[in-house]
Amino acid sequence: MTRLSVDIGGTFTDLVLETEGRRHARKVLTTPRAPEEAVLAGTRALLGDAGRAFGDIAVFVHGTTLATNAIIERKGALTALVATEGFRDVVEIADEGRYDQYDVFIDKPVPLVPRRLRFTVPERIDVEGRVRLPLDESAVRAVAAQLREAGVQSVAVALLHAYRNGDHERRIRDILQAECPDLAVTLASEVAPEIREYERTSTAIANAYVQPMMAGYLGRLAKAFAAEGSRAPIHLMTSGGSLASLETARRFPIRLVESGPAGGAILAAGIAAERGLAKVLSFDMGGTTAKICLIEDAKPLTSRSFEVDRAARFLKGSGLPVRIPVIEMVEIGAGGGSLARLDALRRITVGPDSAGSEPGPACYGRGGTIPTVTDADLALGRIDPGRFAGGSIALSPAAAEAAIHAAIGAPLSLDLPAAAYGIVEIVDENMANAARVHAVERGLVAADHVLVAFGGAAPLHASRLAEKLGIRRVVVPADAGVGSAIGFLRAPAAYDLVRSRYMRLDRFDLAAANDLLAAMAAEAGALAASAAGSRPLTERRLCFMRYLGQGHEIPVALPGRDLTEADIDGLRASFEAEYGQLFQRPIPGATIEVLSWAVRIGTEEEAADILPDAAPCAGPDAIGRRRVILDGGGAATEVAVYARSDFAPGGTIRGPALIVEEGTSTFVGALFRAQMDGGGALVLERVLS
Repeated sequence: MTRLSVDIGGTFTDLVLETEGRRHARKVLTTPRAPEEAVLAGTRALLGDAGRAFGDIAVFVHGTTLATNAIIERKGALTALVATEGFRDVVEIADEGRYDQYDVFIDKPVPLVPRRLRFTVPERIDVEGRVRLPLDESAVRAVAAQLREAGVQSVAVALLHAYRNGDHERRIRDILQAECPDLAVTLASEVAPEIREYERTSTAIANAYVQPMMAGYLGRLAKAFAAEGSRAPIHLMTSGGSLASLETARRFPIRLVESGPAGGAILAAGIAAERGLAKVLSFDMGGTTAKICLIEDAKPLTSRSFEVDRAARFLKGSGLPVRIPVIEMVEIGAGGGSLARLDALRRITVGPDSAGSEPGPACYGRGGTIPTVTDADLALGRIDPGRFAGGSIALSPAAAEAAIHAAIGAPLSLDLPAAAYGIVEIVDENMANAARVHAVERGLVAADHVLVAFGGAAPLHASRLAEKLGIRRVVVPADAGVGSAIGFLRAPAAYDLVRSRYMRLDRFDLAAANDLLAAMAAEAGALAASAAGSRPLTERRLCFMRYLGQGHEIPVALPGRDLTEADIDGLRASFEAEYGQLFQRPIPGATIEVLSWAVRIGTEEEAADILPDAAPCAGPDAIGRRRVILDGGGAATEVAVYARSDFAPGGTIRGPALIVEEGTSTFVGALFRAQMDGGGALVLERVLS
């Protein structure tokens, strides 16, 4: 079977082709104006390497950051909002919280829909789903006329309590599509049928904002592959770590916002399972961003909410909330293309903006003049300019050095090694700080974890990041440069559905709960089946519970069948056990309520076999030597350069050293030794304190 996976990033598009037990990988520069062009060019090259044709592709899995980048860069469709009369400013009022209580100049997230494009219509549905005020259809038609006049391309409909009864939202869609046939319409009751008006409205707006762009791109991609002779259905990676069909992705593109990083987390979870690692810190550093994810017992931590475009990098509440299933991670603007400059206090700052693929870092010779992390790594000697991206991109050390000198060295009176090292140290500390915060927020210690590093830039920075975090072991998997794309091919086909329906355990409506869960299972099953093909599906059910009067709830597992009277007492016991684990002790006799219900239907994940240990042996001969700056002192040290393909299982070398391969290079710090394990991964162990 021939399987293709593609991960579009801000700088590079990564492609992996697996056929007859062999893996072929490529990195090509992303083509932002028409992303499908890079996908087609890279696929043609890969198929040529493997001696295959487009018609041989049986599985095609795709992930992309296009939706995320469109929101961050404000390059989505001209979008409007239709809300219940009196609720025009939900996205401005938000939850009335302040993410930084003492900052009088706080920058709140800017809504994707300006106030002039927020419209309201008379209607009202109560919390039980009863119609209190019928929908004023003439008002909807008046709004349609205003949308046409304003040239709106997409609209989000988010009415009060529509999660309980979406009839009014569906009728508004019918009217708008009749009046404006080319208008894309997103319903909050379909995208996020949950309580909490602000989060539901924000999610619907975000989906509407990216839907025309993503639907257009996915349509062009499918048409282009069909024209080349491919008959394989296109599966999209979701932010929750599962696969969705092309049609599902077109309807709900907001579920793709973290699709690329999710693939990396799946790869890291698989590496943890194969090596019996209980605590893993996934480190994915590409050309534009760095992603850090905690993985416990070979399972990435997950969440039902996510924030896009944070105004303050590490502060919750400073971004636009979206209610989607997501693998929980922290993402910062720290990639190979992140721009370095001096701030108003003449301090070196790196990111969050990136040179991307156009023009790219200064060393690419494509017009970039501001230094980047890649320029600094090249100036320090960590990158072999003749081997970068498999030799497909010629790098200019002179251009990198000139950019660093002009932007950092000359203004601070620093020589080139000190200026370049300063850039790298700042970006490494930014990533280390993000990892510390991410771990502390979850009551964990980063130093207790094994670092799994992948992406084009991560293996270059993993040694230093491990030093800063106190981590003693780093794993760099095979083909680390295209790690997320490899993770796509391990992802299950699944769909998660969450719906709010309030119940108290002491007044539990058994029939209503079973009817709701059955309907959710049918809907989720239909959406999962389109991506699963002939693979069997399994079902998992949850409910979200809390004590009466509390502000937030915790997940509790449900049996995968209809509930019975006997299960009600079991729900109380399960909730109290989960609550006690989080907060030390439950509250005896307190009233418990259920707010939301969740169903996940998907294919089973294959159990991983533990890899055998590889007996240590001598490493391969060096293929050359390079002068590398190891610290801020400026003195260069000559280090050995090894080809990763020359390593055999157990092969061991001591740092400092460089291990080069087509998609990335691994820098082995002076405090580490590197050994190839039985699964082809490089394991860096700290041997000096």
